Amino acid sequence: MPDLPAHSSPAFPPLHSPRPEHEHPHRLEEDAYILGEDATPPPSNDAELLEELPVVECEVRARIPTTTGHEMWLHVYRNNVDTKEHLAIVFGAQIRSRSLDREREGETELERMTRGAYVGRLYPGRTHSRVEAIKRAEGAMPKAQSGGSASVSSASVSDVGEDMEGSSNTELPLVRIHSECYTGETVWSARCDCGEQLDEAARLMSSPHISPSGGVIIYLRQEGRGIGLGEKLKAYNLQDLGNDTYEANIMLRHPADARSYGLATSMLVDLGLGGEAGIRLLTNNPDKVRAVEGPGREVVVKERVAMVPLAWKTGGKAGIKSEEVEKYLSTKIEKFKHMLTQQ
Repeated sequence: MPDLPAHSSPAFPPLHSPRPEHEHPHRLEEDAYILGEDATPPPSNDAELLEELPVVECEVRARIPTTTGHEMWLHVYRNNVDTKEHLAIVFGAQIRSRSLDREREGETELERMTRGAYVGRLYPGRTHSRVEAIKRAEGAMPKAQSGGSASVSSASVSDVGEDMEGSSNTELPLVRIHSECYTGETVWSARCDCGEQLDEAARLMSSPHISPSGGVIIYLRQEGRGIGLGEKLKAYNLQDLGNDTYEANIMLRHPADARSYGLATSMLVDLGLGGEAGIRLLTNNPDKVRAVEGPGREVVVKERVAMVPLAWKTGGKAGIKSEEVEKYLSTKIEKFKHMLTQQ
């Protein structure tokens, strides 16, 4: 399978190797991760835990063919807590939004298909959003519905809004909660590994062997751990003056991590990934696990999948290699208590 494009700086050897003060086990207890007897995250480091989940609605989705030959479905969400468009990048046509599929008064079939509330594939001349309606109208499934990795037959999703059943604990959907990072994803920054993490998550979720049940990247518009792009650039300047990313946010009078994950929980529930069936969560951040599960464990994390930097996995042959990113990873381990080691 081809690799997704890598966000990497020019190849030169790492100048700083993190030496975490504590090593954190990778095991998941019933309700929380155990970080070690002497490794309790500081209160200012915790993700905001909401008492009530936000209300979300998927406005539109579209099929996106990618440069690697794989396909994904991009969903745009609105909510009742901010005015931003948050995204769900879905791999696998069996994962569907309930709010998108919901009937809307006075809506035509063309309007439903235009906003992505259809089953299967669009093709020239298609007139119905539902596979069953097409079969009744034409007597058989059209040829355009039978091919392609993203097609959905009536055996997998017979109609709009049906719940998925029969999930196996060994084949749980893989989920990544990813916060927007313009610098790391768009302008080739080697100060962080965010672009690499986004690429790696997509690579894992597009693999039928690694993610046979599909996967979802929830892309939250909370740049700079929630402080915004302008403040993030100020933090970069403070880092060049000798401070780490944790200290820089505090010096700017922001929390070290101002992010919240309630929107992610609501979006996962809307995509049918809530409940006891559970998910696998691709993360090194213990706070993210607790926050994503929601106030009433609306989403259950059955397994944590570690996100190991490519440079560490390949001995420096691939991935981002820079002094800044090594210091950044060291700070994640030592101050944000991420569960990540070079072993």
